[in-house]
Amino acid sequence: MTNKRMDIATNTDQPLFIPFITAGDPTGEATVDIALTLEEAGASILELGIPYSDPLADGPTIQAASKRALNGGMTLEAALNLVPKMRERGLTIPVIIFTYFNPLLQYGEERFVNEAAELGIDGLLVPDLPYEESNYLDKLCDDHDLSLISLVAPTSKQRMVKIAKRAKGFLYCVSSLGVTGARNELDPRVYDFLKTVREASSIPTAVGFGISSAEQVKVMQEYADGVVVGSALVTVIGEQEEALKNEETRPAALMKIKTFVSSLISS
Repeated sequence: MTNKRMDIATNTDQPLFIPFITAGDPTGEATVDIALTLEEAGASILELGIPYSDPLADGPTIQAASKRALNGGMTLEAALNLVPKMRERGLTIPVIIFTYFNPLLQYGEERFVNEAAELGIDGLLVPDLPYEESNYLDKLCDDHDLSLISLVAPTSKQRMVKIAKRAKGFLYCVSSLGVTGARNELDPRVYDFLKTVREASSIPTAVGFGISSAEQVKVMQEYADGVVVGSALVTVIGEQEEALKNEETRPAALMKIKTFVSSLISS
């Protein structure tokens, strides 16, 4: 078996650009097209969020995206099955599933990991699963050659180092405490935090939560190996909701998404 975990964030010399989208926002078909558009625009890894009614780490923008997707009938199983459709259409970048632990537990951890491996998914990120309670899921992922992506926040240095040393795929650095959402300014303490984590990590680091402008992307690339952009991108998708639902108007909406992403990473 090829070790996909080693390839998730090491197959490019360019800074990592990791966009987050919500599966089913605004439809499953549109999600597949958006994923392909993001790869064309320069995405390194796709973070595919499972819509959930109680997303503890997400701010209003991604909550609204989840609501749109849930209203459209999207489920965890349906979201997973979007990935082989993306692969059939030519998507080659790694796909990381972002889900909260409750839906994962309801679905079944073993079932989820088995199906994810079969469907061409590369990793899993569970923001509300504490590091101290993740051993079982981590072992399951290891056994199926998936990466359980670790989140590290600016808390105690000892805990940051511990998480960094066990991380796989890439290490997701949370730029600030609180929920997701575009921010005009980042906490100035983030720079020392990122330096500490990068020194402790043997794998690439990516910083997210609040990254929303080309200027922020450029600055963060000096302190981390990549950036995660979620709310700012999901805002653009929300603005194009009706156009994305219609096959005739979808190409123009996809071009607006591509233009937005290109504006973030071309500087």
